[in-house]
Amino acid sequence: MSGGRKVMPVAVEIKRVGQADAALFDQVAPDVFDAPIDPERLSAYLAAPGHLMIVARQEGVVVGQVAALLHRHPDKPTQLYIDEVAVTPAMRRRGIARRMLTDMLVWGREQGCAEVWVGTECDNVAARGLYESLDAAPVPFMLYLSAL
Repeated sequence: MSGGRKVMPVAVEIKRVGQADAALFDQVAPDVFDAPIDPERLSAYLAAPGHLMIVARQEGVVVGQVAALLHRHPDKPTQLYIDEVAVTPAMRRRGIARRMLTDMLVWGREQGCAEVWVGTECDNVAARGLYESLDAAPVPFMLYLSAL
């Protein structure tokens, strides 16, 4: 139950994407990405070593995505940095993000990652609940961002 309404299970395909999968992004539900897909940027992303993406699709439409990067270090094991997690609003709270994240964690282990990093806003209760349910522990930190 969510807010008094029953959330029905949804049949979605969870897929790890690669260079040959660019056509999957021809149909994307609202708010899965921050902006419309740029074919050149998509191609560069999918071709870049160490970039990982998993999508959720329902009836040929991308309804969710998890984007991650392998963060290699000269002095410690490789880490998985989860850059984005999104599910179209109409499909949220149905286990889609959990399924994509679970597969991304498996993929990270397959790539030799010993640790995973993900960040969210302190007031994003839904995201924090999801991450904590997957055994993530919150760590306070300070972030600085500057345009180049």
